[in-house]
Amino acid sequence: MTDSAAPSYASSPAPSYTDPARPPRRKWRLVRGVWKLLVAIKDALVLIAMLLFFGLIFAALNARQSTTAIKDGALVLDLNGSIVEQPEEQAAFAALSGQPAARQFRLRDVIRAIDAARTDARVKVVVLDLDRFGGAYPAALGEVGDALARVRAGGKPVLAYATAYTDGGYRLAASASEIWVNPLGGTIFMGPGGNQLYYKGLIDKLGVNAHVYRVGRYKSFVEPYTRADQSEDAKAASTALYGTLFSQWREAIAKARPKAQIAQFMSAPDKVIIAANGNIAEANLRAGIVDKLGDRTAFGRRVAEYAGSDEKKPAGNFTTIKYDAWVKVNPLPTAGDAIGVLTIAGEIIDGDSGPGKAAGNTIEKAVLDGLAKKTLKALVVRVDSPGGSVLASEQIRLAILEAKRQKLPIVVSMGGLAASGGYWVSTPADVIFAEPGTITGSIGIFGVIPTFENALAKVGVTSDGVKTTPLSGQPDIVGGTTPMFDSIAQAGIENGYRQFIARVAASRKMTPARVDEIGQGRVWDGGTARQIGLVDRFGTLQDAIDEAAKRAKLDPAKVHAEYLEKKPGFLATLVQDFGSDDSDDAGGGDAFAHVAADRRQMLARAVGDMKRLATSGSIQARCLECGGMGPTTTDIGDAKLLDLLLARIGF
Repeated sequence: MTDSAAPSYASSPAPSYTDPARPPRRKWRLVRGVWKLLVAIKDALVLIAMLLFFGLIFAALNARQSTTAIKDGALVLDLNGSIVEQPEEQAAFAALSGQPAARQFRLRDVIRAIDAARTDARVKVVVLDLDRFGGAYPAALGEVGDALARVRAGGKPVLAYATAYTDGGYRLAASASEIWVNPLGGTIFMGPGGNQLYYKGLIDKLGVNAHVYRVGRYKSFVEPYTRADQSEDAKAASTALYGTLFSQWREAIAKARPKAQIAQFMSAPDKVIIAANGNIAEANLRAGIVDKLGDRTAFGRRVAEYAGSDEKKPAGNFTTIKYDAWVKVNPLPTAGDAIGVLTIAGEIIDGDSGPGKAAGNTIEKAVLDGLAKKTLKALVVRVDSPGGSVLASEQIRLAILEAKRQKLPIVVSMGGLAASGGYWVSTPADVIFAEPGTITGSIGIFGVIPTFENALAKVGVTSDGVKTTPLSGQPDIVGGTTPMFDSIAQAGIENGYRQFIARVAASRKMTPARVDEIGQGRVWDGGTARQIGLVDRFGTLQDAIDEAAKRAKLDPAKVHAEYLEKKPGFLATLVQDFGSDDSDDAGGGDAFAHVAADRRQMLARAVGDMKRLATSGSIQARCLECGGMGPTTTDIGDAKLLDLLLARIGF
């Protein structure tokens, strides 16, 4: 190639900034700038997450270290949530979300904390803060109330405070030496019962067909989907149950505070309050329902007379022993032979789950793992459940029977609630303990399948297809069920009920006819359940552990309870320590605030009811009446779904 043929770079024109073959430098600089900004934001978020994580660890370690130095003062039971058998595990970092979450207190921890305070000289007074109390089942309230009464009987003062007491809160406060209420608050007693939501009209308008398969004259769980009101049978059963439990509540109040004039607040509260010129707190004081009127500062000064105070802090302060620290320095005993305690708490569901739900796979694994250690001398089954999946209930029952095959005594301890599936899993017991206020029975099962053929037809959608057998595509949620499928489903439900009856009959040494007579889905209080043979004895969990030890030929004083349950995860433990009682937020509210909270919970339950209708799967043994007597906290999933719906419609 000659020089003349070579390309001349010097003579070539410089590329223009508008040349499409080469993007402008300014545009590249903009892209690089945006990328650097995104990387910086990402790095900042990672840094913040790491700081929060290590902050959690630091806070948790500090909380643990502080438990070793308990000083004389007032043990404060700030029950800003519900008392349950097994708290749900809080999701990791949920405490950092900024969203308030109602706390759940483990019943056995509350009782252990109170009993330890009774004999420990460091505790000068026990303080009950019930402003935000979320309730508990009657049996649990009775146990905590009895523990507080033991403290008071031992000569130690117990002081209670609230702006307004709920019925459950007052059940606890009645055991106090002094009951205080805010002068601008006051307490109105409601009693059990109230309205249940029924969705038949809404379901019809939407064109949804709720196919219900059930056995049990009183099995009312499906009625909200099939009726516009409560059936006479369900109403009679609820009247009997609520009446008995309400009588027990009044008897407990009368025993703890014989001078309190409760009756007039039940029969004619309007007259009593009007006579006090609408001052509810003053009416409470006149009736002896409360002892003192005062705000939190005045109450704090009163507590300080027993517990001492710090002059450098604001008025109304007193020396405090926090609940979580107190529980940690009073752990469960570990000496002696092991009595296994299996907790079946919450709805019984298929599959796996964390604490607060009784999942079949999870409970089965806990039992089998505990038995594999070969150290358990007996098994106590603690039940606090409204029931749920029949399949999971049977899975749990068979796991418990494995302990019986290994010659371990089986003792069932019913907590606040052991109904439907909760009774199903109790049938392997050698002996069943319950409390007079335990809600049990509800021997009956059902299934619900919604179909949407009418709803789809309203918007012009139909269905069709080829079927090779009479059951092809059944149950068809878009085309409806066939009479053949309905008859098969009902037959399956009836077979499940016969199995339920047979298990109870064998366990309780009754005839199937007798079990059917007291079954039919009816719910009983613990006292009546004992009379008709569904329960053997009255007693607490500790009584059941003592009985299990005796049946294993051991000294009850030389055994310890070994709880067969999944331990909280590492992050969940950190979050619990971080979010424990470090807040001084008084919160609370008057009687009207409690009413508003109840209405929101009812709305959340309605959302949950419709969700359960749409997602129901397996055959169920569950109790409807049980929900109205327990903790007022709403299922976390229902509450989140409600918040989402309200946000979507602009509330």
